[in-house]
Amino acid sequence: MEILWAGWRSTYMRAVTEQEASDAGEATCLFCALPDRGPDEETLIVHRGQLVYSVMNLYPYTTGHLMIAPYRHLATPGGASRQEQMEMWELLDRCQRALEHALAPDGFNLGANIGRDAGAGVLGHLHLHMVPRWRGDANFMTTSATTRILPESIQETRLRLVDALSKFD
Repeated sequence: MEILWAGWRSTYMRAVTEQEASDAGEATCLFCALPDRGPDEETLIVHRGQLVYSVMNLYPYTTGHLMIAPYRHLATPGGASRQEQMEMWELLDRCQRALEHALAPDGFNLGANIGRDAGAGVLGHLHLHMVPRWRGDANFMTTSATTRILPESIQETRLRLVDALSKFD
């Protein structure tokens, strides 16, 4: 069996962790640090809730790939309070409707990679991935040609989603 991997993810995660470790004198979680790192336009945060937020994936599988994470550092869904769980699922619903409105995908992949062996790039901080999918999309290109095909910039997609989310308050 041939094994395919996306090594660029580990390079990105190491760079983020090393920079923050050097800044803080210790390793810092990406999802804990991101909300305080700068303006939403720079951090790619789409929406800030009371307990959770959504952010564009800097290395998206497809256009509109976003993540939903609690502000609080917790590793599993069972570690979340009832309020955090409810707000995560409510934001997930709003994000799906916004993505449908802004990008008209044919479907979605939704998932959480919990633990290193499950493919988690950020260990120990629960986050959900929402990946819009289109009939015939070229999601295979990453593994076969180390190439992503995105029809617009992440910043442009973020602005479209910010606008679309405002319609679903």
